[in-house]
Amino acid sequence: MPSLTKPSTVRALLERYGLAADRRLGQNFLVDAGLLDVIVRTADVRPQQPVWEVGPGLGTLTRALAEAGARVHAIEKDTRLEPVLRETLAGLPVELAFADALAYDWSQVPPGSLFVSNLPYNVATPLLSELLRQGRFHRLVVLLQREVAERLAAAPGTPAYGLLSLRAAHHARVRKVRDFPPEAFYPRPKVTSTLVELVHTGAPDDPGLFRLVEAAFAQRRKTLRKNLEQAGWPRARVLAALEAAGLEPMVRAERLGIEDFRRLHAALGAPAS
Repeated sequence: MPSLTKPSTVRALLERYGLAADRRLGQNFLVDAGLLDVIVRTADVRPQQPVWEVGPGLGTLTRALAEAGARVHAIEKDTRLEPVLRETLAGLPVELAFADALAYDWSQVPPGSLFVSNLPYNVATPLLSELLRQGRFHRLVVLLQREVAERLAAAPGTPAYGLLSLRAAHHARVRKVRDFPPEAFYPRPKVTSTLVELVHTGAPDDPGLFRLVEAAFAQRRKTLRKNLEQAGWPRARVLAALEAAGLEPMVRAERLGIEDFRRLHAALGAPAS
């Protein structure tokens, strides 16, 4: 099989099957062998280790993971790519599923598994939130739009900080590995991508905590107190909880870290409505 990290090979493969990258599905195929190796080395797969991948595309990363010793479970939404993947992955330990990753039953994944993907841009945020919430993966090595990576790793008080930052902070340790320039992909996207490693800490989902977080960020320009009152918490209770949590009454949600929200949640309880 010719190298899938050469743009000429990718173009020829797509033309042979009468295909083109679907931008609606966020398809940008990695065509840089050195950066592909960065992903595989960061993944650090063990022989016969099961690895889950979303958006295999033409099979570039899938093939590299399998050749490194992984047994890959690859989930692809675009059924047009099935004959391509059957060709590029022939003879390798890869199980293909043609499904929407956002509707996939992730509960069947054994706890402590590894997730490695060049994630389609259009599913990155909701999918990562769900995977972190479910907690089936001990490590996630994901290539994302840099803007999403910045939101994952953002600190309180920064412009990128928000719901995704807090979801990541609650469940994982986040490490930005390195940026991937637009010219590393075919077709070339308009944005830079970033490789990120998330190590799950084992913290379980806390639906009550994240109902509070979502209410707190409902309108970023409003104070935390105003947002919580509008979500159904009585004003007196909100003020008492803020004081108990050691927070100023006029603070905005973007200033609070995950520990602040945990203290506030413990003091506040559920809304009245």
